[in-house]
Amino acid sequence: MARILITSALPYINGIKHLGNLVGSQLPADLYARYMRARGHEVMFICATDEHGPPAELAAAKTGESVADYCARMHGVQTELARGFALSFDHYGRSSSPENHALTQHFAARLGAAGLIEERREKQVYSPTDGRFLPDRYIEGTCPACGYERARGDQCENCTKQLEPTDLINPRSAVSGATDLEVRETRHLYLRQSKLRDTLDAWIDRQQGWPVLTTSIAKKWLHDGDGLQDRGITRDLDWGVPAQFEGAPWQGMEGKVFYVWFDAPIEYIAATAEWAREHGHKAEAWRRWWRTDEGAGDVRYVQFMGKDNVPFHTLSFPAPLIGSGEPWKMVDYIKSFNYLNYDGGQFSTSLGRGVFMDQALSILPSDYWRWWLLSHAPESGDAEFPWENFQGSVNKDLADVLGNFVSRVTKFCRSKFGEAVPEGGAYGPREAQLITDLTSRLQAYMRHMDAIEIRKAAAELRALWVLGNEYLQDAAPWSTHKTDPAQAAAQIRLSLNLIRLYAIVAQPFIPEASARIMAALGSSDWTWPEDVAAALDHLPAGHGFTVPDVLFAKISDESRAEWETRFAGQR
Repeated sequence: MARILITSALPYINGIKHLGNLVGSQLPADLYARYMRARGHEVMFICATDEHGPPAELAAAKTGESVADYCARMHGVQTELARGFALSFDHYGRSSSPENHALTQHFAARLGAAGLIEERREKQVYSPTDGRFLPDRYIEGTCPACGYERARGDQCENCTKQLEPTDLINPRSAVSGATDLEVRETRHLYLRQSKLRDTLDAWIDRQQGWPVLTTSIAKKWLHDGDGLQDRGITRDLDWGVPAQFEGAPWQGMEGKVFYVWFDAPIEYIAATAEWAREHGHKAEAWRRWWRTDEGAGDVRYVQFMGKDNVPFHTLSFPAPLIGSGEPWKMVDYIKSFNYLNYDGGQFSTSLGRGVFMDQALSILPSDYWRWWLLSHAPESGDAEFPWENFQGSVNKDLADVLGNFVSRVTKFCRSKFGEAVPEGGAYGPREAQLITDLTSRLQAYMRHMDAIEIRKAAAELRALWVLGNEYLQDAAPWSTHKTDPAQAAAQIRLSLNLIRLYAIVAQPFIPEASARIMAALGSSDWTWPEDVAAALDHLPAGHGFTVPDVLFAKISDESRAEWETRFAGQR
């Protein structure tokens, strides 16, 4: 049994996330976590809301709430939506937790002692209208790299270039819209990332099998232009982790907080500590996942994120871990994704563009979305969400292939043999060939799941479902029953057991439908079918079942057209 640590990029607290966010981190991470648990491994699946920085303060200002109240409310909203999509986090934490405050300040102290933090005087944008400095997302303007007119002061969401507010062309306050901005001098702490460039470069070179997307982005940041730059880790904000350690403010940094990019990744560790506290465990329970001197040496750590988060996770998070001089667990594999686009442009939380998680669940159950998003995951390039393709995939894959097989088998059995697995005779050559074909496909499915090749895994899963339909059509138990009821009973016995096999192996993709199938079959044994032949004899003759309701209703042309119109504009 392996131990697998899984984290997905932290979603910002500023509102409900869209389907592009979901497929870019949390959903594929859940797929992998469910699969690894199904194979018998010990899994710790961690995520949290990212609650610090300008996004939280700006969103709270729009609702008239305090930042603390806004974050608490939105954490609850995001938690419920995660449950709605059956995301199986072991813990869904908060970056504003006491654990994250303590760990962030601990890392800052260690980095300071190692000479990797220094105070610098710098010039930042100040708004006389707002009476404050405008850090990061408090300022918007035109990206100097790609010309995008709504770039933020920390990063352009169009080209992913990291920015400083002073880089923006035609800057304006995100608070008031004021353009009479000034540049004033202030003081901040900087992490001297440049001193770790060679160490990080060598560490990335040692990683085997990372996606090209991940390594190419990391190498670009390390070597293009002037290479990896030092980065400020404090800001002039009220909400965040105070810039202090051991209970005292960092000298000269009174009233400042650590910058969100610095404390957010540390929340992966802190959220695991939150999990331990909430379950009444001692510190050893979370440290065995994160400290290589306390048991984390045999942990495989896998991260999931969109490509815009790759620089932070390949460089800016590893830098404090390495620079601390402590034996922290480093990531083993980073699964990064391209963008899922919508109607010719990007999904966007800030612009309210696309379909959002709450809207999706209001029109269809989560498995419909999970199947399409995962089977079309943007792994090799940016992908598009077309409503017609979504309708076709749901209707063909889920309704016509899987749902139809389950319905035909259970209803035929009920009509001819009753609601129990029939006795029947022995399996013959046709069944032996099916077992051989299923075994081959299942092995391919597992290879792709192990390698986190999601689209290929989905294709193999669908191929497994197709094999069952082809067998049923070829065996034709409705005809066989007229001349050889015993043989028809054997065919149905195998088919009922095949339905159970489908429920188990499809569970990472469509967990709610799989649970409904298992409940209808009266089975609570989710043991992975390592031996297909044995799995197809698992439910014995006489085992009772019920015919499930329709697993997947087809999407009509009228519904598709109505949704296409409804979600054509902004949220």
